[in-house]
Amino acid sequence: MRRTVSILGATGSVGTSTLDLIERSPERFEVVALTAGSNAAGLADAARRTGARLAVIAEASRLAELEARLAGTDCRAATGADALDEAAAGEAEWVMAAIVGCAGLVPVMAAIEAGRTLALANKEALVSAGALMTEAATRHGATLLPVDSEHNAIFQCLAGSRREDVSKLILTASGGPFRTTSEEDIRAATPVQAVAHPNWSMGAKISVDSATLMNKGLELIEAHFMFGLPSARIEVLIHPQSVVHSLVEYIDGSVLAQLGSPDMRVPIAYALAWPERMATPAERLDLSQIARLEFHKPDMTRFPALRIAREALECGGAAPTVLNAANEVAVGCFLAGRIGFTEVAELVEQALDRAVAQAPASIEEVIAVDSQTREAVGAMIEARCH
Repeated sequence: MRRTVSILGATGSVGTSTLDLIERSPERFEVVALTAGSNAAGLADAARRTGARLAVIAEASRLAELEARLAGTDCRAATGADALDEAAAGEAEWVMAAIVGCAGLVPVMAAIEAGRTLALANKEALVSAGALMTEAATRHGATLLPVDSEHNAIFQCLAGSRREDVSKLILTASGGPFRTTSEEDIRAATPVQAVAHPNWSMGAKISVDSATLMNKGLELIEAHFMFGLPSARIEVLIHPQSVVHSLVEYIDGSVLAQLGSPDMRVPIAYALAWPERMATPAERLDLSQIARLEFHKPDMTRFPALRIAREALECGGAAPTVLNAANEVAVGCFLAGRIGFTEVAELVEQALDRAVAQAPASIEEVIAVDSQTREAVGAMIEARCH
């Protein structure tokens, strides 16, 4: 039988990579539902190609366009929270969560509560509500599979091992476009420079996170919730070649690493076919051509975001939720040209000074903290701009 699949965020980079793999192996997968934010043309095209039965557009004003583009097909067009929940928790047994930011939190929880296998590419959901999500997954029998290349690499290196045999996890980071840039030039960095990632093809927001190293800070928190290890046993190393995607050190001194070309289709395929594997068109790794693999400790002075994220994890309470929300707002304002590059981390740290100690007890509380933080950071930015 074919595995039934839904893709939340089908027109983004992760979503399109997932569709590419599915369309290469149509005998293995059946697409049930696809969602998108506002790209009605891309969503309709993907639904037509895959024979999806439900297409959900988040921006209600684009529903008429989506309906028109799907005319003559068996695919139902819809919008709204109920339709998004249906896409997440309906017929599909495997759900790709690739909606960027906290907007993906509610459908992710719907999939978990329905006991689905959830491939998690939306790290912000786990950062904002990690304890709630992992507890719900245990309670409802859902399976969480990491799609981020680093966490997927750890997942592969942990296969068949016991948690008590693990000494530490080592996340690798490319260092982004400013790895060797001076502090002076970093302060003057433009959005165009920040999104020009040297190794990976990603969206604007995640590219800026990579440039500040906040992406690695978010992944640090994600790794804590995904694998159950404390901050002290999760390390970050700069690895410019992006060949070693992460490593696991065991108590006997053995270190296992997962290597591969920087192609998101590799970790997506591992989650898509798990517990089996499937072929991908990713370029094969030729270590003789690479010849050299470098590793360095991150520079916390030039890139304070990683330190700030670790402090948020160790502080606990609502701090990770505040961190994520503040960063989303600050990055958005940087991309819009309203603040400078280094102000992103400054604003996040300022927001964390106001974080409450008590952890959100429900998704509603997570959303409330997220909303309050966004308003607060928006006010901080207005104050800076006037």
